[in-house]
Amino acid sequence: MSAHCQVTGRSPSFGRTVSHSHVRTSRRWDPNIQRKTYFLPSEGRRITLSVSAKGIKTIDRDGIESVVARIRAGGVRI
Repeated sequence: MSAHCQVTGRSPSFGRTVSHSHVRTSRRWDPNIQRKTYFLPSEGRRITLSVSAKGIKTIDRDGIESVVARIRAGGVRI
């Protein structure tokens, strides 16, 4: 599963970890991605989305129908 949110578009950040001895090593910060299943009443079926915690809050606030319409407007097939 890729670390990419289908709702907000959040993806991993990259940077460096600096140790006590000041040695720098590469690291990556992954968003909190969850696979969630939602029911679309207009189509009478369930869809599974890979969403971040922020994306789940966005769906709770705006509703699944409007979020799916926004995703499809971006050209993503669901």
